[in-house]
Amino acid sequence: MIFSSIKAQDKLSTPAYLEKGDTIAIVAPAGILRGRQATIDNAKKLAESWGLKVVIGKNVFKQNNHFAGTDVERCQDFQDALDNPNIKAIWAARGGYGSVRILDLLDFTKFKEQPKWIIGYSDITAFHNHIHNLGVETIHGMMASSLEEKPEEIIKTISSFKNALFGKDISYKITSSKYNRTTSSKIIEGQIIGGNLAILTSMLGSKSQLNTDGKVLFIEEIGEYKYSIDRMLQSLKRAGYFTNVNAVIIGNMSSIRKNSTKWGSTIEQLILDVVPEDTPVFFDFPAGHEADNRAMIFGRNVKLSVGNGQYSVDFIK
Repeated sequence: MIFSSIKAQDKLSTPAYLEKGDTIAIVAPAGILRGRQATIDNAKKLAESWGLKVVIGKNVFKQNNHFAGTDVERCQDFQDALDNPNIKAIWAARGGYGSVRILDLLDFTKFKEQPKWIIGYSDITAFHNHIHNLGVETIHGMMASSLEEKPEEIIKTISSFKNALFGKDISYKITSSKYNRTTSSKIIEGQIIGGNLAILTSMLGSKSQLNTDGKVLFIEEIGEYKYSIDRMLQSLKRAGYFTNVNAVIIGNMSSIRKNSTKWGSTIEQLILDVVPEDTPVFFDFPAGHEADNRAMIFGRNVKLSVGNGQYSVDFIK
């Protein structure tokens, strides 16, 4: 089995930032979009308001049981977008589940020759991991379905996504959690990688498994029991994900389910118990399955700074 060869010092390729007149494709590599025509229309209008042209995959509104079309149909839309030189970014309509089913059906030959932005979160973590190992940056950010949130709650989500897409500076200041674990070093650097915990775990043992040595690992999750979260974290631990990582950033841990038998600790302590004691851990980063979902460029070097009751995350061009 061949795992990631992308080391901490390797600089990844940066796809061309978008400019007015460029084309972005909306595709559905995972869950169905039944009854969500208005959502996709709103996403199209948003991109067009930025001066972009929008192409919608021909199979986006199809249904094959759980999925937005068969594996072949979903793959075809994604492949068409990968191969079309006029398309500068591929924007996932939604997550759910299904991206992993088409990863090995895709041909990334033309994509590697002319990289373009792959955008999404949650189930799209499968693409983030796989494409990281191809040596290309991706955008962990809002999807078309994010526009179903209350408009006043996604202002920063949208603005951060636009900034990432158009190559503006990205920097966040986060109020420090009492659970944050820091070291004597006030500045930490490394490539930021990661995504949804369940999908990260599902990549283990495949060519999409990440090499976390010297990097900053981001994790978020939704709708799991604490014992399930612990099981997945233990799996990452046994695979060495936390052994040589420079820092861990925890995003939204949303809608945690209550088990009939109490776990006995907070979700924060559960995480701290798994990560080595000398590894910095930062909580409450606004990314994941909440309305405030700030965009990040995975594979990009970041600088973490600690002080004055907050920590900052600066993305370095």
